[in-house]
Amino acid sequence: MNDLELTLSAAKILDLRKAVDVRAIEITDCSILADYFVFATATSTTHVKALSGELEDKLAERGAQLHHIEGRSSGWILLDYGTVVIHLFTEDQREYYKLERLWEDGKEIDLTSVFEENKK
Repeated sequence: MNDLELTLSAAKILDLRKAVDVRAIEITDCSILADYFVFATATSTTHVKALSGELEDKLAERGAQLHHIEGRSSGWILLDYGTVVIHLFTEDQREYYKLERLWEDGKEIDLTSVFEENKK
C-alpha cells in the first residue's frame, strides 16, 4: 500500500466509524516530517480511542506498519505510520491546536469519492 492509499484508507475507516470533519493534507513539499496528515474529530474521548483502535486493526490487516502512538489517554491521539500521520481529536482539542492552520501550504486531498463510496 502506498502513502496515498494509506491516507485514503484511513479517511474511509474514519468516515465509516462516524468521525467528523475528516480531512487529509499532502505536506510533501512543506515538511520532512511526513508526506500526508489526516485529521478527524471524534465526539468524545471514548470515540477518539475507538477510532484509534479501529485504525490500528484495519490498517494492520492491509499491511500498514504503525511506528508509534502518542496520547492514548488524552483528547488527541496521534498515529504515526512514518510517511502518514493521523491526528484524532475531540472537538475542543482540535479547535485549540488548529493544526490544519499550521499546514495551510499543504495540498488538501479531495476525499469526496471516499465518502461517497462509503454511502453505497
